[in-house]
Amino acid sequence: MAKALQCHRNTVGNVRRHFVAAGLAAALYDKPLPPRAPRKITGEVEAHLIALACSAPPEGQQRWTLRLLANRLVELGLVERISHVAVGARLKNNEPVKG
Repeated sequence: MAKALQCHRNTVGNVRRHFVAAGLAAALYDKPLPPRAPRKITGEVEAHLIALACSAPPEGQQRWTLRLLANRLVELGLVERISHVAVGARLKNNEPVKG
């Protein structure tokens, strides 16, 4: 059957298992995804983040780190809490296009 449908045999097994457990609708349609949490970095916060990253680093530091940037956003009251990973992901999305 997998060869006829041009899919992996595990896909056929998964569909079969869903059909047996919960019926045709479960086998044919994915469950709806839970609602996403609102983004912590809005346009205003992003503008502050970019301005911070482009400014001089804090006293005693050679450069801004992602953790320093995240902590400063919290200190400024722009977000309640945020991880350095989220800060890095947002900054990565704003890199100028090379070429």
